[in-house]
Amino acid sequence: MKKEKPKKSVDSRRSFIKKGAMASSIFFVPRHVLGGVGYTAPSDRLNIAAIGAGGKGASDIRNASVGGREKVVALCDVDFSGSAKKSVELFPKAKLYADFREMLDKEKGIDAVTISTPDHVHGPAAAYAMERGINVYVQKPMTHNIREARMLTEMARSKKIVTQMGNQGGSNPLLGMVQKWVDSGDLGKISKVQVWTNRPVWPQGGAFPKPDPSAKPKDLNWDLWLGPSEFKPYTPNLHPFGWRGWWEYGTGALGDVGCHLIDIPFRTLGLKYPTDAECSVGAVYTNMWNADYHPEGCPASSYITLHFGATEKSQSPIEMTWSDGGIRPAHPEIIPADHEIGGHGSQNGVLIIGEKGIISTNINDSSPLMPKLYMNDGSTDFGPEVEPNDEPEYGHQRLWVDACKAGFGSKEHLGLTSSFDYAGPMTETVLMGNLAIRSYLLQRENEKGKMEFFARKKLLWDGENMRITNLEEANQFVTRNYRPGFVV
Repeated sequence: MKKEKPKKSVDSRRSFIKKGAMASSIFFVPRHVLGGVGYTAPSDRLNIAAIGAGGKGASDIRNASVGGREKVVALCDVDFSGSAKKSVELFPKAKLYADFREMLDKEKGIDAVTISTPDHVHGPAAAYAMERGINVYVQKPMTHNIREARMLTEMARSKKIVTQMGNQGGSNPLLGMVQKWVDSGDLGKISKVQVWTNRPVWPQGGAFPKPDPSAKPKDLNWDLWLGPSEFKPYTPNLHPFGWRGWWEYGTGALGDVGCHLIDIPFRTLGLKYPTDAECSVGAVYTNMWNADYHPEGCPASSYITLHFGATEKSQSPIEMTWSDGGIRPAHPEIIPADHEIGGHGSQNGVLIIGEKGIISTNINDSSPLMPKLYMNDGSTDFGPEVEPNDEPEYGHQRLWVDACKAGFGSKEHLGLTSSFDYAGPMTETVLMGNLAIRSYLLQRENEKGKMEFFARKKLLWDGENMRITNLEEANQFVTRNYRPGFVV
């Protein structure tokens, strides 16, 4: 059995990495002479692991390795027979695990970890790593529920963990153009923001699929895939992607792209917690007169309204609307009718609406941002539609790695665009939309013995205390129930 390093030596190694630049001054022979051009001493490399090595996790861990500059020591996935095979081939020396808890307990030298699992595992995996002093990069949405987002934000501060959420568009330099337009004051009073998406682009709004244990892929560890969720027999059409439309595992259209789209106004207008939330959802009828009712899943379409108080950047209260399922806002009069709004095909986008003009942008993931400014006087200012990307995903993962090496509180850390200090409150805002949807779908039996909807109203939100103040039943969606072993 391999003898584990004592914790002190691991901590000392992490401290040495942070002081690498100073330590390098003691070398009498330049490193490039000893190791060749581009040589990085082993002591200056991060030991990185991945929790979720397939799908988006494959590009996350690849980008975090910075072309082999850093050392990928372990990969964790519940099924290495799928797309995670790419990561195994790219990092053949990495140790393989199915259970992230086992990996983090055994591999004592891990400095940082990427977490790219389904949404319901983000919080448990991040908390487990952070409790062990490991820096974390967590895919969007940062967590599955509001309480987890608040807890991880506070944990990152108290334990001095370098964090980054995987909304890579936050590092897009073209956001500076949007910020400049907002900060200039030329738009006048900004009071309205409209956000929309063509998601879901996966099956959503119908009945939950029936379990079929006989259909389980041979190499899939189903129990570990379920993680914090209640155990149920293997159910097809959830792994590896169809989970997004079910509340137990996913966060719907909002969770998929809300952290990309809402990020733009949240960041540039300096928004804080919303003060209220209100929604309606599209009804689906497969029978006459009675709408289908599947509260275990996200609806096929929704429309949500959030209000925010004035901030230093926005100077006035803001109303933000979100629509999904392909429902988009009306084309503004000052934008020519043959111009797209938002992105290509007007399928996803953001409109920041002021007294004197409108900013239009695309989704802020790895799609072209396409920032456009339209002023009431007819003047315009457009950003490029084809972005010159010098490195993958605007260097979002690499910047996090550099901050891990520089240390908590360093200029590299403070320069991150989606550390949990920012990503936590923004994720809470995104998840408020889902809280409104789930509350809208609540039913109970009335005095006549019939089921009726009772929560279809504006929900008042106390952001600091994470509570709906005018409907107690809605507060159940601030958190979730956890299986033992995965409690956050």
